[in-house]
Amino acid sequence: MIQTKKYNCIFLDRDGTLNPDPGYISSIRSFGFYDFTLDALRKISSKKNVFCIISNQSGVGRGLIKKEDLEEINDFIKTEFKSHSINLLDIYCCMDHPNSATERRKPGLGMFLEAKKEHKLTLSDSLMVGDSMKDIVCGHKLNMDTMLVLTGNGERTLNVLTEKFKPTYIVSNLEEGAELLCL
Repeated sequence: MIQTKKYNCIFLDRDGTLNPDPGYISSIRSFGFYDFTLDALRKISSKKNVFCIISNQSGVGRGLIKKEDLEEINDFIKTEFKSHSINLLDIYCCMDHPNSATERRKPGLGMFLEAKKEHKLTLSDSLMVGDSMKDIVCGHKLNMDTMLVLTGNGERTLNVLTEKFKPTYIVSNLEEGAELLCL
């Protein structure tokens, strides 16, 4: 049995982890959380955990998403977290095109290091939750615990995991993750 652990910060991927990932979400009308997301995060937050969202949003760099539309989605997320008493420190988005990616683009560590500096976080006492190999690799590189959710690309990621990048937790979704973290 896993005991409840309070993390310094829980880093969350966005698409496929918090919300369905139909491809590039280019407007607030196309964005919506999974039905269980906010309740699950509120449960985890009730244990005094705080969150940062870390998201690659190459649709901006590809010209498929307007920066102001991404900002509108981020504002909506911040409002929803606040109204559900979920402690969100910040949202970090890398808008780089993959062909001209900087260290900010996952699996680069730039966004995590920005969050560490801005919020005085201890990354080795944090958790990375996501649905892709990039999320798990970032967590491992930073000596974090990792949680693979099988929503979004999670099932596909499960099939390519190596022993080197084995997640600390594998759960069907954030709801199951919340149950596991809040025993």
